[in-house]
Amino acid sequence: MDDKRRSKRPGADTPVRKKKKRRSVHPIVRIARIFGTFVLSCFMIVIITGSIFATALTIYILNFADTTTTVSLEEEQTVVSNVSRFLYENPDYDEEDPDSEEYLLYYGIKNPQRKAAWVDLDKVPQHVRDAFVYTEDKRFYTHDGIDFARTIMAILKTLLTPEQQGGSTITQQTIKNITDDNDDRGVKGMERKIREIFRAINVEKVYTKDDILEAYLNVVEFGTSQKEIIGVQAAANYYFKKDVSKLNYAQAASLAAMLKAPASLNPLEHPHKNRERLDYSLEQMLENGAISDDEFEKAQKQADKLKVYGDPDFTTVKEENDIPDEQGVTSWFLDAAMNQAVQIIADEKGIDNDEAEERLRQGGFDVYTTVDIEMQEKIEKEMRDNSNFQAWSFGDDELRSGFVVVDYTGEVKCNVSSRSEKKESRVFNLVSQGMRSPGSCIKPIASYAPALDQDLITYSTLIKDDPIRIDADNDGNEEDWPVNYSEYGELGNWSHDNLTAWQMLMRSLNTAPAQLVQQMTPTYCYDFLTEKLDITTLAGADEGYSGMTVGGLTNGLHLQELVAAYTIFGNGGKKYETTYISRIEEADGTVIYEHSDGYKQVISDSTAYVMNRMMQKVVTGSQGTGTQAKLSKTVIAAKSGTSSDWVDLNFVACTPDYVSGVWIGYDEWKKIPTGNYQNIAAIWKNIFGDIAENEENHDFAMPESVTELRYCTRTGDIAGSGCPSEVGYYKVSNIPQTCSGWH
Repeated sequence: MDDKRRSKRPGADTPVRKKKKRRSVHPIVRIARIFGTFVLSCFMIVIITGSIFATALTIYILNFADTTTTVSLEEEQTVVSNVSRFLYENPDYDEEDPDSEEYLLYYGIKNPQRKAAWVDLDKVPQHVRDAFVYTEDKRFYTHDGIDFARTIMAILKTLLTPEQQGGSTITQQTIKNITDDNDDRGVKGMERKIREIFRAINVEKVYTKDDILEAYLNVVEFGTSQKEIIGVQAAANYYFKKDVSKLNYAQAASLAAMLKAPASLNPLEHPHKNRERLDYSLEQMLENGAISDDEFEKAQKQADKLKVYGDPDFTTVKEENDIPDEQGVTSWFLDAAMNQAVQIIADEKGIDNDEAEERLRQGGFDVYTTVDIEMQEKIEKEMRDNSNFQAWSFGDDELRSGFVVVDYTGEVKCNVSSRSEKKESRVFNLVSQGMRSPGSCIKPIASYAPALDQDLITYSTLIKDDPIRIDADNDGNEEDWPVNYSEYGELGNWSHDNLTAWQMLMRSLNTAPAQLVQQMTPTYCYDFLTEKLDITTLAGADEGYSGMTVGGLTNGLHLQELVAAYTIFGNGGKKYETTYISRIEEADGTVIYEHSDGYKQVISDSTAYVMNRMMQKVVTGSQGTGTQAKLSKTVIAAKSGTSSDWVDLNFVACTPDYVSGVWIGYDEWKKIPTGNYQNIAAIWKNIFGDIAENEENHDFAMPESVTELRYCTRTGDIAGSGCPSEVGYYKVSNIPQTCSGWH
């Protein structure tokens, strides 16, 4: 029964299961599981959000970016250049001398607070290019317009801070300057960066690295706190008074050093900060192999002696034709060069002078001048020295003077139109615009040279000191004319002696020129001066005996034209165009003017040399009017000239390398007190003698068309065996007969 009872109990036949114990989870594991779930959830949220953001950003960029992302670099050249420069290349430039200047520069600009000048890349030296590349963008030649690491940092910094990040490539900087798209704040800064990236990529597809670098160098800013300076050319001009092609290593690095913050890093206002950044630029060039160790050391020495020009206190111009104060008053030479530049532009463009002046001021012209700056400065100094003019010191001196030097190709080297310091720019220029009587200085060019060229005379032809008969007053009554003058302007008598042609010229007697003009006719002599020698100031009334014989002209001559006419006596009879300018280029490099090497053969080379020898007697002859000009080493062929009543005194001298001339007189018609002033030849020597003695050449070469022979002093013919004789010079084509000896 007990067994039955047991069998009826539920589960009586099954084994009894033991109850399992629940295992507890370690708290750390539980936390890890929860954290993992959280991280995974966050990661998925980031992925999803990032995808949404990336999609939105892509759509935003594609919708926002300019559809016109191409930036034209070609258009910038005409936009940038607003400077017309007047340049001078220094023949004594020494690259090893940090103080040596290659170019003297003057600006002619409409907006003096903004300077800009375009320069082609082939005129920028490699070390100048390297200074900018390795200072601003050392991976410029390897990236495709964007340095992505720098760009991302720039975007993040722009978004997160108000500070501007200077991480742009040269391509981007070029675009920024061209488009003037320069907002770097917050979202707008990011938008600009996006536009910049698209534009940079497109620019790199369209243009070469050289194209981009050229544009970059011409559009970046180098300004001070007070003025805007655009492009490396204008910066080189302003800070170092040089053309960019002549910058040394230190000067190039100094300019490259500015670009991070021009107003606070320029070498004019902040030399110490500029030097720190300059050293960084040189170090980058060295590190990247752009310069050697020796060049680095050389650049450091150049930097130690860095000379900076410009003027931080610069003010605007006062009048339309004024030159900016930073350059000071223009020289007499520059005034004349500017006037010629205006005329050239007017002729080239077919416009009037007023419009040409405005175009020159608007900018874009490079005017290469012919000035010898050392000569210009020396003669300006000598002209201000009263002792060079006065026999002794006395009172106020109102005597005026002009001096000009021209070489034998027609290039003007010096123009000084006052004895006083020049205080204004673009004023009346006595040398190139003034008209005064040349006096006897007209004789070699109006009578002797054309007569000798026509074989009417030779070196030793005897001419009688007699007057000619003319109707001087046009009243039907002929009279003896002209009279001779003594050394002091007093009327002299006719000697009626037979004198050689060179003696007549040496003593400046008036009778021989009168006889020669009579033979050739005054009209022929007038045409010779105007058509062959380019004299522009003669009036119709000058086509007479007085004007062509003794320089009694209606208006007178420009001293510049008188001196230029004498060049035929030292260069084989050739007459070149007289110029203050060797070349003018427009902003795009187009040459609109270049001084021609063409010439007119005015007289033969033999005539020129014989005339030269005759004029040497003016200085070396015992009765010469120019003996006080004689030099110890250098040969001079010259002529003095005195107007009637002793009102104008002139002296024109040919030395082997130059022709130079001086004039003295008063503003009004007033006799020069001869006792108070030195002889005009002595004045010339005081001013120019040192320069002449140091010329490269000291004598004139005799051409094969001239022969040296002895002539009979009694007859002027070639000397026979029994003749008293002296040395003369003759054209091989016109040798006088030999004297018979029957005197």
